[in-house]
Amino acid sequence: MIPYLEKRAGHSQTMVYISPFIALGLTLLGGIMLFSLLGKSPAQAMHAFFVAPLTSLYGWAELGVKASPLVLIGVALSIGFRAGVWNIGAEGQLTLGAICGGCVALWLYRVDSVFVLPLMMIGGILGGMFWASIPAFLKTRFNANEILTSLMLTYVALLLLSLLVHGPLRDPDGFNFPESRIFHDTASLPIILDGTRLHLGAVFALIAVGGIWLLLSKSLIGFQVKVIGQAPAAGRHAGFSVNRIIWFTLLLGGGLAGLAGMFEVSGPIGQLLPSISPGYGFTAIIVAFVGRLHPVGSLFAGLLIALSYLGGENAQITLNLPIAVTGVFQGMLLFFLLACDVLIRYRIRFKSVSGLRHG
Repeated sequence: MIPYLEKRAGHSQTMVYISPFIALGLTLLGGIMLFSLLGKSPAQAMHAFFVAPLTSLYGWAELGVKASPLVLIGVALSIGFRAGVWNIGAEGQLTLGAICGGCVALWLYRVDSVFVLPLMMIGGILGGMFWASIPAFLKTRFNANEILTSLMLTYVALLLLSLLVHGPLRDPDGFNFPESRIFHDTASLPIILDGTRLHLGAVFALIAVGGIWLLLSKSLIGFQVKVIGQAPAAGRHAGFSVNRIIWFTLLLGGGLAGLAGMFEVSGPIGQLLPSISPGYGFTAIIVAFVGRLHPVGSLFAGLLIALSYLGGENAQITLNLPIAVTGVFQGMLLFFLLACDVLIRYRIRFKSVSGLRHG
């Protein structure tokens, strides 16, 4: 029997939701093969990767810490992707948000006020929105490809961060290390679970999930996003402004990515460093697609990807595995998801060899 693909009469809505689970299963099988090739026990490695990080309250709290920026960015990117606006530069927007929020914290370093943190949040959102407005302007004014412009601006943002922490924002008492002052207590996110690092940013991530769900399902602009993404010509015929949707989705994605960056520097990190993200902005793209471009789906996908970060760190410590295993798992998950998405439009059939010859 030889398998082949047969085109479906229409898209399979069932496979839209089943294919991520098939992709996850294939990723686990791929992981077992990978660990075997590395000379490690697959059972021990899978336990270290997916079970051991969640055997304590602190581990669950760390899952929330890792998932917060992924969910915050992933739900915002999902709106743009639904509209066919491909914002690939969330990492740069996260970095600008961290820079702007951090600058507010350093400017108000000696100010003891409850308004410092809200001002930092505003600075982070505006920083991310500003960085996203550049590809939005280039797209709507010159029809420049937003994939390229947003991606290239990421590296500009990273270089700008490096310049600032090596120069104007460097801690004068930091023995010439490239880092800013440690933020004052009023510029640090409150911890919501004693004895852990779980901070207020996790609450904002949940609020973002609910807010984006309401936006997509209950608002006119959410309806416009869906129509323009699925049938641009019909959207234009209905009088919907494509340029407006481009600006809206990019600014929303940039604002939430900037807020995530501000949460990172005012939460787990506590200062500006040359590197403030292990690639959350890029990984959030996987979160959005694994979550089927749905806010609630992005929440669960963010938790899954966050677990891969924790598992990679734990496997590095306990089994001496390279930290690159985390990236391999995330890459395999996206690869298998894209492969399994073929089943939305096609079904697998089997044909005998004899039938194939006669055919």
